[in-house]
Amino acid sequence: MFRTIIVSALALLWLTPNPVRAAEEWGLPEEEVVRFEAKVVDILCELSGDCPAQCGGGKRQLGLLNAEGVLVLALKNKVPFAGTVTELIDFCGKQVVADGLFSTNRGYKVFALQFVRKAPDGKWRGANRFTPKWAKQFGFAANGPEAERWFENDPRVNAIIKADGKLGLGPAVDAEFLKTQ
Repeated sequence: MFRTIIVSALALLWLTPNPVRAAEEWGLPEEEVVRFEAKVVDILCELSGDCPAQCGGGKRQLGLLNAEGVLVLALKNKVPFAGTVTELIDFCGKQVVADGLFSTNRGYKVFALQFVRKAPDGKWRGANRFTPKWAKQFGFAANGPEAERWFENDPRVNAIIKADGKLGLGPAVDAEFLKTQ
């Protein structure tokens, strides 16, 4: 009888959707695990009044405006070198609950988004939607090596590097720098 109760309880826990998400610590400088409610906004709109429809259609940096009027710069998601636009664009102008990490490095406080949901009690989703979207756009498998290292395989990135060099100062400066390495 006792065994049946334990097995039933474990099965119930396994089958019940877990509404709790908690950011994972990454070992960042002055890291702080946080969860807060905020409105998803177009940062340029907030700062300049230049406010195109739908937060610029995914072509502008998005942020989180909290109830105290603080504009939080959501600079990172769970994907290497990818920002948060893909994660937040669906919530443009809406209240969300953001779960992630604040980190302060050299005086700059930034936010790494790990989970997001529509406030107050929408379904959580991980901040990892960039890679499958990128892979689909460029014809790669979402779980393939090209998508894993998307930043080396993105034609837009490669065009900029070809024109401006890896250091952004031109191919000639790159060549001189690489001689010293």
